[in-house]
Amino acid sequence: MPILNRAADLKTEVTEWRRHLHQNPELLFAVENTAAFVERKLKEFGVDEIVTGLGRTGVVGLIRGNRGPGRTIGLRADMDALPITEASGMAWSSKTPGKMHACGHDGHTAMLLGAAKYLAETRNFAGNVAVIFQPAEEGGGGGNEMVKDGMMERFAIEEVYGMHNMPGMPVGHFGSRVGPIMASTDEFTITVKGRGGHAAQPHRTIDPIAIGAQIVNALQTIASRTVDPLASIVVSVTKFNAGFAHNVIPEQATLAGTVRALTPEVRDIGEVRIRQIAESIALAYGATVDIWYGRNYPVTVNHAAETGHALAVAATVAGEGNVDEALDPLMGGEDFSYMLLSRPGAFVFIGNGDTAGLHHPAYDFNDEVIPHGISYWVKLAEARLAA
Repeated sequence: MPILNRAADLKTEVTEWRRHLHQNPELLFAVENTAAFVERKLKEFGVDEIVTGLGRTGVVGLIRGNRGPGRTIGLRADMDALPITEASGMAWSSKTPGKMHACGHDGHTAMLLGAAKYLAETRNFAGNVAVIFQPAEEGGGGGNEMVKDGMMERFAIEEVYGMHNMPGMPVGHFGSRVGPIMASTDEFTITVKGRGGHAAQPHRTIDPIAIGAQIVNALQTIASRTVDPLASIVVSVTKFNAGFAHNVIPEQATLAGTVRALTPEVRDIGEVRIRQIAESIALAYGATVDIWYGRNYPVTVNHAAETGHALAVAATVAGEGNVDEALDPLMGGEDFSYMLLSRPGAFVFIGNGDTAGLHHPAYDFNDEVIPHGISYWVKLAEARLAA
């Protein structure tokens, strides 16, 4: 079954919205202009109830169906951009140096606005649709802030659904899976404290650089020798800072990185082993370590029944052969995880075609995706809220 005719008709208008948002990116919770744009459009559509300021700068619009009372489901899009200087070369490139929509949140917001316009026109469902526009997905935990602000209870949301574009997946295709679909995203900083001195007399020092290098190497054994090979964990050291001169062994070295896992149990193992490895190696060489370990987004876990519903709807848009129901999990993180901890639901991916990758300076959301995304949202709402 193809995309909806009305969704195809909306493409030009929604593309204009998307490119406007792309030109005017905002970061984290400071999405006031984007949120105001969303609020203005929802008012134009005749959405029944609009609440702003949820999760600091989030917006929720409630659309009531004309087929009688019923449940409420939530459809979520993210609004924030990234601190990257754009190099896409598009006519609608970011007007703000150092900020760009490098993850397609402009497209997510525009597609959900398009769906909201359609649903407000037709209202061909029983119950209510809550369209959720979230700030600060890119590291700020805006999804968690909206949940903590009582969004689910305020709108009596019973199920919640999210969607993200995927470069490399053909336009018109969808994919997801039951269970873990995206990883937890923890961070760590290890400061090795040794004893500095002259580089020509290393025996009089406790070299934090040599010790730090041993820690970096040993951390790689968490994946290769601690965690079940059939499980998944990534431990990446992404910073190593030490020293200031060629002939001086410094007092300390600092290394930092990220830990990704697909289950809470493996996530716990990662933290425990990082602490054990760093402390033990430092002790062996006569140094000490300070360890900071921060738990960021939890694992994004799709609920079985709701994922089945979402993939069945995707198949009505894309066709059976164009929906991957066993998509490999991604080790990237997603704060939609907090909403899925609060309510049952599913997170799906929609193909962005052959484009630059997410978080790349040359990335741009593919506007050909828009009718497919609108059709998915509309059909999902109508299917889950059938009278």
